Amino acid sequence: MEVKTEVVKKESKKEFESLLEEDFKKRDLKEGSIIKATVSEIGKKHVFVDLKAKSEGIIPIEEFKISKELEALKIGSKIDVYLERIETYKGEIIVSRERARRMGSWKKMEKAFQNQEEVEGMITNKVKGGMVVNIDSCLCFLPGSQIDTKPLRNFDHLMNVPLKFLCVKLDKVRGNIVVSRRAILEKSKNEDLKKILSKIKEGDIVEAQVKAILDWGAFLDLNGADALLHVTDLSYSRVKKTSDLLSIGQTIKVKIIKIDKETKRISCGIKQMHTDPYENLEKKFKINNIYKGVVTKCVEYGCFIRLKNPKTNEPEEGLEGLVHQSELSWTKKTIQPSKVLSPSQEINIKIIEMDPEKKRISLSYKQTLENPWNAFLKKTPVGSVIDTKVVNIADFGLFVSLGNSDLVGMIHHKDLSWNESEKNLNKFKKNDSVKAKILEFDKEKEKIRLGVRQLEKDPFDYFESKNNGDTITATVKEVLKNGIKVSVGQDENSLFTIRKAELAKEIENCRPEVFNKGNKVDCMIVGLEREKRKVSLSIKALEIENEKIAIKKYGKGGTSSGQILGDILGKAFGSKKKGKKKEDKK
Repeated sequence: MEVKTEVVKKESKKEFESLLEEDFKKRDLKEGSIIKATVSEIGKKHVFVDLKAKSEGIIPIEEFKISKELEALKIGSKIDVYLERIETYKGEIIVSRERARRMGSWKKMEKAFQNQEEVEGMITNKVKGGMVVNIDSCLCFLPGSQIDTKPLRNFDHLMNVPLKFLCVKLDKVRGNIVVSRRAILEKSKNEDLKKILSKIKEGDIVEAQVKAILDWGAFLDLNGADALLHVTDLSYSRVKKTSDLLSIGQTIKVKIIKIDKETKRISCGIKQMHTDPYENLEKKFKINNIYKGVVTKCVEYGCFIRLKNPKTNEPEEGLEGLVHQSELSWTKKTIQPSKVLSPSQEINIKIIEMDPEKKRISLSYKQTLENPWNAFLKKTPVGSVIDTKVVNIADFGLFVSLGNSDLVGMIHHKDLSWNESEKNLNKFKKNDSVKAKILEFDKEKEKIRLGVRQLEKDPFDYFESKNNGDTITATVKEVLKNGIKVSVGQDENSLFTIRKAELAKEIENCRPEVFNKGNKVDCMIVGLEREKRKVSLSIKALEIENEKIAIKKYGKGGTSSGQILGDILGKAFGSKKKGKKKEDKK
């Protein structure tokens, strides 16, 4: 009986196991798959779910807290779970709600990547190179370049808020997903831009708001579309900086001047809404005529003047000319413009050049004033002697103020003294009073040349009646190693040098030390160049000439017999003395 009972038990157990396996097959419980489960109990640490298996699945309650499902979770709720193991060695079923959610999210992301669909997620934290985005418990990488269409410094307003993303890269092997928010923004922007472009056309005048200001222009918000306003399209007048006319947030009216269909870029202008003031410019204004104007700006190189309409006396909008620094003052070429004119000042100006094509007008302020050079020349013509004051000393001469005027003339160092030495400049210092004579006036260059030496008699006049070969008497003023310096005539300051080789006929007699200061010496003019004011003197040439005269007078054989001039002259003088003695005896 006992044997039969054991056989029956074994058979019933096999039957139960086969029925259970068949039931499991019907329930489609496979490890590694996502199945539907019913919440049977919610505890403090675990949630129990019914899988219609031998036992219930146990899921840690933290998995429901992460996804914030715990509040809405009830007994009997249907949820997806991931079946990791049907039965462990303890007979437990291992399931995971978090892995089920991740697998579901991955499948959604795969589908979104293939169809390029938008997905929603939240930026949770910042990492190197970008951000981490949580999309249905699927952690994705958001590169820094894909956060926005423009660089951002602060990301706080984007953290932990629902945002739309586009999946741009999916690596199944590594399990990496890269998303982009910028692609969503650009897509939305392009759609909005298409709508905006369909409503506007070139030539339309619209309202826009200034978004950003740069040195070369400004970016405008045109009902959601970006537009560019270049600095050259702000005004017909010269604009140095965009910020001079515009400010961020300002609402302005602009004219659409170009729409690029390929790049969808919009270019706007303000000056295009007004008539070009340079059109028919030559009908309103004439070159060399004087008009009224208002100073708008002073810069380093000049002043900008807005011309006034000669009929209405009102400033012409956008019509400005430049008074260059050189046209501000007759006397000061490098003066600071702001020291002559100031903004808002009304002045008379003369138009000296107009170029409507290049939109340039050259003006002169000084030509509306009396030219002090002309006035000065009328009162003090060339040849006049005036009092001057040294204002500057250069290497080549003196710059002096002329009388009580602001005019400045120049005295070259050669015109300081007849000896033409540069050392004469050392005798002068700033603010010294100097009497000078006006020698030359260049009206075009506005330059006056003066001289000091012209007030004295020219020592070279001594040589006006002299010629090469003439004998003159000079006074020794200085003994040098290579010669002597002598003065001629009554001018003791004008010195000439007799070189050592010209001091005597015989080389052994060419000794400067035999001369003393104050000695009178006879010499011959051997080189006279009046135009160059050069004279060459020689004692040697005079000796040679005297010897020729003596030989010619007292005998031709002197030189052939080896006699010298002294011997010949001695004999001649001796014969004269004998003749006198004979006469005395008689």
